[in-house]
Amino acid sequence: MTDTTTLVKRSRYAVAAVFCVHGAVTGSFATRVPWIQEHAGVSAGQLGLALAFPALGAALMMPLAARVSHRFGTRTALRGLLALWTLSLILPSFAPGLLTLCAALLIYGGTAGMADVAMNALGVEVEHRLKKSIMSGLHGLWSGGALLGSAVGTVAAHANLSAQVHHLIAAAVLTVVGAVVCQFVLNIHPEDDEEPPARFALPPKSALLIGAIGFCAVFAEGASLDWSAVYLRDILDSSAGVAAGATTGFALTMTIARLTGDAVVDRFGVVPTVRWSGVIATLGGLLVVLAPHAVLAMVGFGLIGIGIAVVVPLAFAAAGRTGTNASQAIAGVATITYASGLVAPSIIGGIAQASSLTISFVVVTALSAGLAVFARVLATNHRTAPDDVVPR
Repeated sequence: MTDTTTLVKRSRYAVAAVFCVHGAVTGSFATRVPWIQEHAGVSAGQLGLALAFPALGAALMMPLAARVSHRFGTRTALRGLLALWTLSLILPSFAPGLLTLCAALLIYGGTAGMADVAMNALGVEVEHRLKKSIMSGLHGLWSGGALLGSAVGTVAAHANLSAQVHHLIAAAVLTVVGAVVCQFVLNIHPEDDEEPPARFALPPKSALLIGAIGFCAVFAEGASLDWSAVYLRDILDSSAGVAAGATTGFALTMTIARLTGDAVVDRFGVVPTVRWSGVIATLGGLLVVLAPHAVLAMVGFGLIGIGIAVVVPLAFAAAGRTGTNASQAIAGVATITYASGLVAPSIIGGIAQASSLTISFVVVTALSAGLAVFARVLATNHRTAPDDVVPR
């Protein structure tokens, strides 16, 4: 029993490192998008089209993650899928035109999605065995990894280092780190008589309901990240520096809330935490909509960040407790949330074009209120943590 407990605790830290590596790839890519655009010779509109392909690739490939884990076991599957993701970072910077860039980003998104499902499913399993919340902290470390990758990318850009060289180095380092930390995650294999999951099975109905909660949170996240600076500039006549501070503040408060969220969940429970998170995010949205000047609006965006921070990690955890296959349910929830993140900026822009950006954030506020109203959807039963299975 002691050996099993030690292995599970060790796996917790290993999975946390995996989340950090995964986030670092995203941060490394994001900072070099201008270089990639210039190298590929694409316009802003063409770049926008190309940047839709990662979400498309993820949506197409995430359902396969469950089958890969079933076939190879959790440790080997995660090691391989994470390596594919870190190495895919190299592809976009070598794309010479629009078609090759779209293809590269399709692969980039597909490998990201499969690794995302595998690491979240393993995180849920570790959470079950520890019998306490860890998913919020894991996603907080993903955000920390993204910030780290962004910081390194910013330095590389200021040093005029090409994205090709930067991403070759980053991919090599992150692939090695990922392979090392994956050695310490739980190695779970299916029972001999267990049927493999279907390649593209639909998620269970319960996962769809959970995904709807995730949709609300990720919609608010995408809208705030992409439009908060524009809101302060266009609606409240703020300077460029002040406007940018709204985006930074939102991302920072969300990261801090995720890193501290597990203690809140363990203290108050999943449903009360999500319900009050929805209330906080709704208050933040109302403050944004009604703010007469920039400072109050920035506080409002910060409250939105705090309010939505733990919802997606808890949605993944709840999905992993439904049905018989955690990866399949998580893939269903992840597909819905990825789609939400993809469409949110466009929908916000469309509403703003038809009416005003203020009305757009009225919609965000309404969706945030939905988190409080429908929080009970996440009240799924925990599976009993196995005491007799020793990870290999």
